[in-house]
Amino acid sequence: MSTAKVIEIISEGASVEDALKNTVRKADQSADPVNRIWVEHITALVEEGKIARYRVDAKLTFALD
Repeated sequence: MSTAKVIEIISEGASVEDALKNTVRKADQSADPVNRIWVEHITALVEEGKIARYRVDAKLTFALD
């Protein structure tokens, strides 16, 4: 049986893909490598009637030794 650590990160980007990449990039700055990402919510921020950027609320899993 393995043990894992889960953290929650909220990140933004010009697209959903950019927001997810920003999430993983930030998490990779920690000492532990990311094993999985689970997207809990996706929202879009609207300015002047247009989507300005996307926000993802994601949970990331890190394997613990």
